[in-house]
Amino acid sequence: MSDEKALGMKAESGRWVFVLVGLTINLCLGAVYAYSIFKPAVEKVFKVSAFQGNLPFMAFLLFFAILMFFGGRIMEKLGPRKLTLIGGLIVGLGWFLSSFATNIWMLVLTYGVVAGSGVGLVYGCPVAMGARWFPDRKGLAVGLMLAGFGGSALITGKIASVLIGDIKALPAEQLAVSLPMTFRYFGIAFAAILVLLCLPFRFPVAGWKPQGWAPKAGTMAAADFTAGGMAKTSTFWGLFLCYIIGCLAGLMAIGISKPVGSDIIKIAGETATTLVGVFAIFNAVGRPLFGALTDKITPKGAAVLNMAIILAVSLIMIFGAGEGTTALYVVAFAGFWLSLGGWLAIAPTATATYFGMKNYARNYGTVFFAYGVGAIMGGIISGQAKDVFGSYTFAFYPTAGLAVVGIILALLLLKPPKKAA
Repeated sequence: MSDEKALGMKAESGRWVFVLVGLTINLCLGAVYAYSIFKPAVEKVFKVSAFQGNLPFMAFLLFFAILMFFGGRIMEKLGPRKLTLIGGLIVGLGWFLSSFATNIWMLVLTYGVVAGSGVGLVYGCPVAMGARWFPDRKGLAVGLMLAGFGGSALITGKIASVLIGDIKALPAEQLAVSLPMTFRYFGIAFAAILVLLCLPFRFPVAGWKPQGWAPKAGTMAAADFTAGGMAKTSTFWGLFLCYIIGCLAGLMAIGISKPVGSDIIKIAGETATTLVGVFAIFNAVGRPLFGALTDKITPKGAAVLNMAIILAVSLIMIFGAGEGTTALYVVAFAGFWLSLGGWLAIAPTATATYFGMKNYARNYGTVFFAYGVGAIMGGIISGQAKDVFGSYTFAFYPTAGLAVVGIILALLLLKPPKKAA
């Protein structure tokens, strides 16, 4: 096993190239996190409510989660290279077809169902590779790869803002030209980049580990669980429910970052767009940060810390945010984006740590359903808060309460499971 090669180099060195490739791929996949830049234009062009404007985003994240589940099974047969190739083409097709949408329901289908499904197929490939090539640093490697997904909005959001134009100033007729053009350009670019970058993908031989490295006692799963066996443990349900809460809070905040800045804090449109890019940095940093923390202080410790951040920033938005409170808004939303990035490193690392590597792709695909559930619940909460109560502020009461529930669940249930004899 010590003579394993990665990209023609000694595996211990070459495997870091996979991290760079995975990060770049995730920059493309994570363009969904720039949806709050698209959302006001979507609502204006298609003449829909705040809740309806959330539907393409919610559908994207739902089908992302569903196809992640099936992607884990498909990866076992096709391998990461072929699955990324297929999924990458579907991602590009979904964005490209969105340029032809003439109503919100067509956009739900093209952007939400098609592009979201493609991302679901591709997303698990770099994650699974990171876990297998880095048994010694699973959290850090996976977190670094996924930093691209979290930080994508910094780049794609800025590009989208330039291509779409000033949404408040431009009439719907002009936005009806610039919005489809943006979808089209993104689709072409994503398909080309994803197909090219997947070519070197492969797993190491089974059981490979870095030369001279041995796992510390208690840091590896005592047994390899199947998805069915995993679902019978209280550890799984603790992880699953905490993951839902973390994703609900983070994805809800991501979907309304710009509207909250514009409507509640009264920040100028261009500044609000720039801040979405700043928040994306925190989302990106949250992944390697909490990945490394999960390696060091266990998934339980990382989860409790993450939930405490969600609670704190929810309270800031409830009791402190208002017109002109830009600093509080920045602190709160940076915390929400950071916490979501954190969960997208905690959950895959915890899955490998608690349930083993043998069935990792399937197991994390099952755990990842929590992301889709959180996306739907977060979209409903934020949309209804605006449409029913007239302000997004009411969306942060549920996130505060759920964060307390999450802390309790993590303390009680996140611990190494015992496999039934």
